[in-house]
Amino acid sequence: MGTDVQIRLMQIDDLDQIMEVELDAFTSPWSRGAFINELTSNQFAYYIVAVIDNRIVGYSGVWVIVDEAHITNIAVHSSCRRKGIGEILLKGSLELSKTLGAKKATLEVRVSNDPAKRLYMKHGFENGGIRKNYYTDNQEDAQIMWVGLQ
Repeated sequence: MGTDVQIRLMQIDDLDQIMEVELDAFTSPWSRGAFINELTSNQFAYYIVAVIDNRIVGYSGVWVIVDEAHITNIAVHSSCRRKGIGEILLKGSLELSKTLGAKKATLEVRVSNDPAKRLYMKHGFENGGIRKNYYTDNQEDAQIMWVGLQ
């Protein structure tokens, strides 16, 4: 597998590969229908994919509502982790959000997900509180994080 990562907007035709990433990455994965709804019906939703050698290895989604971006998910296939792809997707989502007029961005992350929290803090995110029992698979709390976008 090459190391050149291309980022582009997600398309409906990507969903077979997106579902491979989703099922690999999450214990409570989104359904194919949820992605179809996001791509076709949610006017606030924007999704990007990371592609290496014509294979989707990760994706990120963001909702931009007025001047606020909410990063809904960032996923990288386990075979491609620890190669900076999550960071590329995060940066791509933040840049897209700024382009669309967002002044700040937020996300939720599992309180136990220290690698993700370190990545977000590296990019200026700060703790904004806790959502109790946020994750349906195990009732784990989510840490809310915020960052201003310049």
